[in-house]
Amino acid sequence: MTVTLASLSQRTGLAVLDHLERSASIPVVDGLQAQGDLIVIPLSVVAPSVRFWHDADWTDVPPEGVELLRGVAGGNPHTLVADPGTCRWTTDVSDSDGLAIGVFKASAVVYLLHPEHGATGCAPGVYVVRRQREHEGRRARFVAD
Repeated sequence: MTVTLASLSQRTGLAVLDHLERSASIPVVDGLQAQGDLIVIPLSVVAPSVRFWHDADWTDVPPEGVELLRGVAGGNPHTLVADPGTCRWTTDVSDSDGLAIGVFKASAVVYLLHPEHGATGCAPGVYVVRRQREHEGRRARFVAD
């Protein structure tokens, strides 16, 4: 079944900005995905550097989604949305780079929705959600969205 930006926005109640093409089909990817200041990476790619806490608290992603990250100065949120019972999420992780926000496990396609960037789909799997950083000379800083 093809999911469009309009149908996902309507289903979740999360608005997107007018400049986005609402009839566009949302691509589903099983690899790296970047959305502004956020990057989603299959766990297998970064497994050596990511650790789950021994008592990690996994919660179901509710129908209204989970806000993963909000842009600088109260900007727009990156929201993980999924059909009921298809995705679990935890923030009880750490990584050697200090960039991990959390991890999600999806048994069906889930979506990342952002008012300015639109949406992308993640194929079933386990993914690490990280902040993105950029380098300027010898200095690194978080990407500001």
